[in-house]
Amino acid sequence: MVQFSSLLIWRCTLYEEHAPANPLDSKIQKLIVLFVFEKMAIPLEESTVLDLCTADNNWLGYMDCKQFIAELLETNLLYRVPKSEYLNITQDGISCLALFFTRIPSHVRDEITQYTRENRMRYKRRQSYFCDYSKNADGTYTVVMKVNNDITTLMELKLIVANRQLAKYLYKSWVDKASITYSLIHETLLD
Repeated sequence: MVQFSSLLIWRCTLYEEHAPANPLDSKIQKLIVLFVFEKMAIPLEESTVLDLCTADNNWLGYMDCKQFIAELLETNLLYRVPKSEYLNITQDGISCLALFFTRIPSHVRDEITQYTRENRMRYKRRQSYFCDYSKNADGTYTVVMKVNNDITTLMELKLIVANRQLAKYLYKSWVDKASITYSLIHETLLD
C-alpha cells in the first residue's frame, strides 16, 4: 500500500510539472473570452477571437479557446450574429461577466483592456476589409476584395490581374485602400 501511494504522489507531481503553463481554471478562462468580447465592443469572427486570445497574446491555449467559444455559444453567453460569420456577447454574458469579472486576475484584465483599446480598430479593419487571390488556368490571377460591415458584404470587387506580383500588391494594400476605394465607387455610382 505504501508503494502504491508514493507512486501515485510521484505521478501527480510529474503531471503538475508538465501541466500547461496557464494556471487559470476553465471558468476563469471562459470569463476571459467574455471579457475580450466586452472590451472589443464589436462582433468578432471566431478566427479573430482565436488570434486575439491565443496567437497574438497567449491569454489562452488555441484548443481551449475554441472549446470555450463553443461552450459559451451553447450556454447562450455568446451568440452568432444572424446572416454573418460574427459572434458577440449576449445580455446574459454581460450579466455573468458583471458578477464574476473580479475572478479574472487584475493583471490579465489590465492587459486585455490596454491591448483592446490600442488594437480594436486594427481588428475591425481586418474583419471589414477582406482580400484573397487565386491563380487562373490561363496564368492570370483573380483578386477578390470585399468591404464588410457587421452583418453583410457592402461591396465585392473581382479583378483579374496579369501576374502574381500584382495580385500580392493588391492583397497587401487592400486594408489601407479599401475605405477610399469604397467611398470613390459609392460616390461615383450615386452621383
